[in-house]
Amino acid sequence: MPTVRFVKQDMTIECPVGTNLRQLALDNEVDLYAFPANLINCRGRAMCGTCRVKIDDDRAVSQPTKEEEKKVGWEGPGYRLACKTKVLADIEVITNPRPRNQGWTNHPTYKWMEELPH
Repeated sequence: MPTVRFVKQDMTIECPVGTNLRQLALDNEVDLYAFPANLINCRGRAMCGTCRVKIDDDRAVSQPTKEEEKKVGWEGPGYRLACKTKVLADIEVITNPRPRNQGWTNHPTYKWMEELPH
């Protein structure tokens, strides 16, 4: 059975192949969401993007869905939505992977903001 290591929580969990990463985290009380997303989120429907995680090996999980590509594809390799990710082999997961000083403004739509005078 694959193991999932949640890096920030320093927790390793065994699970069957094909386990949904979001459900695994919630079932094991892993803090997947940052405030206020822990109160308000789409409950695993790939609509909000708040269950974003970074994984160490793209080959150890299911292929990204079209919904995922729209939400996190712009962030680069390794970024996934936990609600649409199925565990296939051993992985390491970083929950809430964005640095505090980064966020929605990193999306390509907002690149024009970098050119504004400070």
